[in-house]
Amino acid sequence: MRRDQRIKEKDDFKKVLYVSGIILTVALIAFIAIFVSYYNSLKDNSSDFDTLSIAKNAENKTKNEILEEASMAIGKTVDESQNTLNENIIETNVENDVVENTIESSTNSTNSTNTQNEKTNTTGENENKVQEVIAKEEVVHDPEFIMPVSGEIIKEYAKENLVYSDTLKEWVTHNGIDIESEKASVVKAAEEGTVTSIKNDPRYGITITIDHVNGFQTRYSNLLTTEFVTVGEKVTKEQTIGTVGNTAAFEIADNSHLHFEILKDNENLDPTLYIK
Repeated sequence: MRRDQRIKEKDDFKKVLYVSGIILTVALIAFIAIFVSYYNSLKDNSSDFDTLSIAKNAENKTKNEILEEASMAIGKTVDESQNTLNENIIETNVENDVVENTIESSTNSTNSTNTQNEKTNTTGENENKVQEVIAKEEVVHDPEFIMPVSGEIIKEYAKENLVYSDTLKEWVTHNGIDIESEKASVVKAAEEGTVTSIKNDPRYGITITIDHVNGFQTRYSNLLTTEFVTVGEKVTKEQTIGTVGNTAAFEIADNSHLHFEILKDNENLDPTLYIK
């Protein structure tokens, strides 16, 4: 009777141990599964944070104990788990090195581009300076006029202040100067240029117009003859272009003279300010 009771107690004890073992095993497996899942989640976010997170969520267990339990669940040794952690750390460092090298390469490329742009800008500036020097060398100075005929000025330039006309018997404007000279006296070009017009003006008689540089013109009126030059001919300073006459209808009452005008961009100027 006692023997049967002891056998029964042993069997009950074995059952309790068996059930307890199963419960502990299930609990351990569940714990390990939760731990592995949590560990993998932390691994995706930051490899450097894995060891610290495992230690805090394993209820202050030592690193070796955690690795041993993980090894039992997934068939790895403590050394294999340690190697896995080290490999993850190495991979992270390699990724960081790749990112740093990429950033450095991008920076060098940017610096190279900036250097090339600076060289281009410098080249453009040098070209502009060369063009400025050429432009300065090509500057054309205004002409320096001489008296086209020898004689005294008998009527001044009067664009704003009126002068009295003996012919018209009234006060009028005067766009040039009248230089008294003997009839048939030689008239010379006041400056080199191109003859652009030879005509008989109804007011000032036979007139020759010469174009000069920088928009300047000279007009020689009240002439007797113009056979010395032709339209389109290039003349030099002091070259004979005609002779003094008395063909100006508006100045017929005056003594024999040359009516002389200087214009700039078709605007009359005071010749006395430009004759040297």
